[in-house]
Amino acid sequence: MPKISVGILGATGMVGQTLIQLLGDHPWFKVTELAASDKSAGSRYEDIMGTRWNISSDIPEYAKDMEIKTCEPKLDCDIVLSALDSSVAGPVEEQFAKAGYAVSSNAKNHRMDQDVPLLIPEINPDHVDLIGEQRKRRGWEGFIVTDPNCSTIHLALALKPLYDRFGLEKVMVTTMQALSGAGYPGVSSMDITDNVIPFINDEEDKVEIEPVKILGKAINGKIKYADIGISAQCNRVAVKYGHTECASVKLGKKATKEDLIRAFEEFRPNKQLKLPSAPQRPVVYIDKENRPQPKLDVNTQNGMASTVGRLRPCKILDYKFVVLGHNLVRGAAGAAILNAELLKVKGYIS
Repeated sequence: MPKISVGILGATGMVGQTLIQLLGDHPWFKVTELAASDKSAGSRYEDIMGTRWNISSDIPEYAKDMEIKTCEPKLDCDIVLSALDSSVAGPVEEQFAKAGYAVSSNAKNHRMDQDVPLLIPEINPDHVDLIGEQRKRRGWEGFIVTDPNCSTIHLALALKPLYDRFGLEKVMVTTMQALSGAGYPGVSSMDITDNVIPFINDEEDKVEIEPVKILGKAINGKIKYADIGISAQCNRVAVKYGHTECASVKLGKKATKEDLIRAFEEFRPNKQLKLPSAPQRPVVYIDKENRPQPKLDVNTQNGMASTVGRLRPCKILDYKFVVLGHNLVRGAAGAAILNAELLKVKGYIS
């Protein structure tokens, strides 16, 4: 079968670079268009990115000679994966959806719109059906789906098996987020060296509200949010890749530590979808007192899994644990690709 053609918006940024890297040999998708800001448009990709490429491997051969286009709905592709900064993403993505494109977005702009799916395929694949309501309300031929914030994704994956088995009432989480999450050039070395920055703009709001939409139920074209109280504190730390999150949870019913571990280890949702980028184990429990660690565990399941460890009783709530996940792979680019794969399986792109 011919591959589905993909355009990447924001192809010069960190998430755009990661998309280009991950899509190099994808079984279903082929990158046919790269788009970025007007100042980059018209240039050969390697000429623009020669000194700006920040991924450990080289620029894939297929992308080097591609011409960078403007972010206008004139691209020759079936779906666009948006890595645009939120300062410009909203109206640009709407223009593409209105023009008939499928848009899988990494930006925050439309995540909380009531008719836009905020997707994690292992958790809420049924929310994709909001697309019909979105098209009806907005009169679009295309549509927008979004992936969550990079910290939200890993937290929600860890919470889902607990929510399903025991219920969840309260969650308290403190994040220690990698520098790459701030993009390039990102945080000044003078600011982060020998330091922790206890503020990331808008981050705590996202971590507190996005999971309750993701864990909610789709009813009559709307999402009924999960009834969970979440309190978040978000910090920037001097780690290149990998967001670490310390979470405490109050369960809906009593459970032992062994019950929780079993819930994590048996979490194997939606295997029948057979999405190429989906990890075999979305949540990997590590039974070691000093794990997970970014240096050791960030690339678990090709960077597409969330690792959980240090599970122990909490003297205020019920249990506490540490979650770690790759912020650029599963937390951003890989999530947008996985959502695009879900769209194909569900018949929204072909």
